[in-house]
Amino acid sequence: MSGTADLGAPLPADGLEVAVVAARFNEDVVARLVDGARAELARHGCVVADTVWVPGAFEVPVVAQRLAASGRPAAVVVLACVVRGGTPHFEYVSSAVTTGCEAVARTTGVPVGFGVLTVDDREQALARAGGTEGNKGAEAAQAAVATALVLREL
Repeated sequence: MSGTADLGAPLPADGLEVAVVAARFNEDVVARLVDGARAELARHGCVVADTVWVPGAFEVPVVAQRLAASGRPAAVVVLACVVRGGTPHFEYVSSAVTTGCEAVARTTGVPVGFGVLTVDDREQALARAGGTEGNKGAEAAQAAVATALVLREL
């Protein structure tokens, strides 16, 4: 059995505006995450603005913060891929993007769907970007939409 998630029935999110922020580093993997996220958002009837591309994962939180603070999107989906290397750089970038995106959600009240892959190698990345482990971009998009709908009801 593969690790693909059953994303279930579409959510009642017609017209919900969602922003997407994607990192260019490891762009071939991230592009697959973007495709999955955009398809999932469309499946729920969301309005998706153009994807905002940034240089790398480290730059994702600041752009997500600006978008969330603008008052326009009901949610932001962040997508990136950080591959472990032979130096501590992996831990620093992974920690910074995770902490930064959590802070965006907490300080703005806008849900952030976290589709940042932190993997040991390219094979793991591809498995999670539309391969045997599903598409984590689609899963992040669904989480963002579901959370935005919960917040709408509160």
